[in-house]
Amino acid sequence: MRVPIPIVIFLIIAVVGGVWWNGTRLKDYRTPPSAEKLREIEARVVSSFPQAPEIDDAISEPIAQAKPATPVTAEPPKPEINLGNPEAVPQLTEYADRSANGSAHLIELAAALEARGHFQRALLAWERVIDLTKPDDDQLLLAISNIKRLRPTLPEWNTATAIPITLHAGTGRKMAKSLTPILEQAARDIETASAGLIKVNSKVTAAKSNLSINRPTPVAIWLAGQNQNPRTTEVLSFTNKSPQELHHEVLTTIFKLVRSHLNHSTSHTLPAALAEQENPLDALNFRLSRLCWSEFATSINLPADKKLPPTKKP
Repeated sequence: MRVPIPIVIFLIIAVVGGVWWNGTRLKDYRTPPSAEKLREIEARVVSSFPQAPEIDDAISEPIAQAKPATPVTAEPPKPEINLGNPEAVPQLTEYADRSANGSAHLIELAAALEARGHFQRALLAWERVIDLTKPDDDQLLLAISNIKRLRPTLPEWNTATAIPITLHAGTGRKMAKSLTPILEQAARDIETASAGLIKVNSKVTAAKSNLSINRPTPVAIWLAGQNQNPRTTEVLSFTNKSPQELHHEVLTTIFKLVRSHLNHSTSHTLPAALAEQENPLDALNFRLSRLCWSEFATSINLPADKKLPPTKKP
């Protein structure tokens, strides 16, 4: 027996409609799901995904693991340099005991002393840079420039017990007359350069006759002590060709004599030789420390068979 087509269509619609009505009659399609419900759905969906196996990749660069950040620690503050007792009366040899610490230490010390208003002590520290350490070119230029700046602002070190020496010159009779005031001025220049530590007499010895009438007259220069058996420096001579250059040549020769004597008789750092066109008066004032001048004058006043003990170092 065949079922009529209209009845079949009705039954199909009735079954579909009944199933839909039965499955949706208790559902709320208008209210959105809560956040908790959404998290549950997300977790359920993610867990349902198949896990892909890990495969080694020999071509791609490995992803570098992030290193833990190194904690930044502040550097400890640099300790302040020891100034000693800056209120005490300074000695001419002040800070010689620190020369073993090197030029940089004395430069730092000089700057710290000046910053606190101890200008005389700052100058002494700058002088120790040039006379008892071995500064490089930059350190030497820095020290000399600060000595040039400070020296003119401070009083002479000492004039009450100045050490006497004699500046000698030997030349022909014609040159002796014009050389005498030049040598006297050079003696005053030495006294100023030594900050009053040295008292200089000058003496020109003229030959019995002119050494040469048609040629420039040679001039011999040396320095000596004033005790009974004085020591002397070596003797250096030059030939003067121009009266205008006579003072310059005398001062240049004096610097060479003092430099050479310090090199052979003391432990001081040897000053550099005069550069071409360098002013010898500046060299006498600022390249030779007051301690150098004092020990130079003391040395040539010792008996000829004795030597000046070296400045004490640690």
